[in-house]
Amino acid sequence: MTENNSLPIGRRPTFNALRKVYQPKLAQAAVERCDLCSIELPAEHQHLIDPQNRQILCACDACAILFSAQNGTKFKRIPKRYRVLADFQMSDADWDSLLIPVGMAYFFQNSLAGKVMAYYPSPAGATESLLDLETWDALVQANPIINEMLPDVEALLVNRLKGAREYFLAPIDKCYELVGLIRLNWKGLSG
Repeated sequence: MTENNSLPIGRRPTFNALRKVYQPKLAQAAVERCDLCSIELPAEHQHLIDPQNRQILCACDACAILFSAQNGTKFKRIPKRYRVLADFQMSDADWDSLLIPVGMAYFFQNSLAGKVMAYYPSPAGATESLLDLETWDALVQANPIINEMLPDVEALLVNRLKGAREYFLAPIDKCYELVGLIRLNWKGLSG
């Protein structure tokens, strides 16, 4: 597998194109604050996830370290790394067997449920798909890099929209964000 970590994801042509298509023209947002201590946050800040209820929290650096540094803490720190999986192998038959009705989905290991979860964008937001574990196991066998995903905080993001065949390991908060942007711009039943 090759990795391309040289460019931040927002500067890679693939994600820029996706963001331009789905990103609405939003007014200047209000000041964001740390969800744990209420300090004002810069635009680029840490995120934590509460795996129990899948809630993402904005956090200052101090709270991100304090509340996620030890095993057994309630929160997990979401990494900022992205990896392009240029050598990822998924046939059209593999994709079809996953029964995802749209051309994009993300998959992550849910540590509390003890299984891989699959979600795709829909007019209602992120929609869970019942994952065929046989197909998933075959994908993992063909693509061992999947085993490097950190549980709860990283996901395999699959883009097969309009003929694309793109695969990424991405932070879970960015997957949620992408689904939210798509939902905001969804038109009609088929999107």
